[in-house]
Amino acid sequence: MEMSSRPFSDGRVVGIGSLPHRDADAAAAFAIGEFDIATIPTLPKRSPAETMVAQAIVGLPGVSLGQYGSLAVDPTHLADDVPIVTDLDGDAFVGLRAFLDLARKVRLDGQAIKWQFVGPVTLGVALQRAGLRSVSAFTIAAEAVRQHLVNISDLVTSVLPSSPQLVLLDEPWLVELMSDGFPVPPGEAVDLISTAMAALSSRATVGIHCCGPCDVATMLASGPSVISVPVSDDLLNYSGYLARFLRDGGIIAWGAVPTGGPVMTTATRLTRSLDDLWVDLAERGVDPVALRRQSLISPVCGLAGHQVSVARRLARLAADVRRSLTIPPTIPPTIPPGVR
Repeated sequence: MEMSSRPFSDGRVVGIGSLPHRDADAAAAFAIGEFDIATIPTLPKRSPAETMVAQAIVGLPGVSLGQYGSLAVDPTHLADDVPIVTDLDGDAFVGLRAFLDLARKVRLDGQAIKWQFVGPVTLGVALQRAGLRSVSAFTIAAEAVRQHLVNISDLVTSVLPSSPQLVLLDEPWLVELMSDGFPVPPGEAVDLISTAMAALSSRATVGIHCCGPCDVATMLASGPSVISVPVSDDLLNYSGYLARFLRDGGIIAWGAVPTGGPVMTTATRLTRSLDDLWVDLAERGVDPVALRRQSLISPVCGLAGHQVSVARRLARLAADVRRSLTIPPTIPPTIPPGVR
């Protein structure tokens, strides 16, 4: 893959994270071979330990994974400032290790990569629903996510020191953030996410993924460099926010390929939906060139809910969408006469 000065742009295809494989080596080959930007996989079908919340409780005293993926919490062993050791050699990170092993063998270093981890709002909700008081649940969640992000990034960097990293916090609970009775107010959610992203801001491009309709204004208030959202006319309600985000250099990962329901045979309708959305946003004042250049293309959600063959089809539909789109060429900088 040819790299540009902005590796996360120009409609490159990226995965969301979860894959249906039970064979970690096969998953690593899929994750590197099927996307323009190699995407470190999680493998929840291989083991419940690789679900996003289960990964986040690794090394968290007093919290364990119960039957059917539920959490068991013993508050007497929990503390807000407990140091967390991320056991990257354990069952929760088999997909990560297989990816890095293959990346080393195929000399992926220098190519852009992407990975994903649960965000503090979603982890906080999980801990609160498991029985912790809200204040403790979200304080502990924020610290756990921060420490895990740094530890994972350290490992990735040790294997791929020249590879730009895109890291997305997975926040499915943002869909419910504006609902009555949500355990934290929007302002506190913004602070939680912002603090987590700051842990990697000096070493990676960091953003937020939400696979459902959410309040994009609140998402943007946390200061991401990238947002990952489904293609939907709901985004027209946020045209002013998106225009400002793109002007400031932000990147939008467009979830252009639905991962629920019947799988389409061609990308024609998917491409038209995204192109029509771009046209409508441009009519509302969003820079049409920035919409296309400062973009990534992805499935809406992870692919773990499908068979491997269907997951491959969905990944290739995203690639078909990319090939069908018009992305303006990069304009090289003007070089003054006599300067080389």
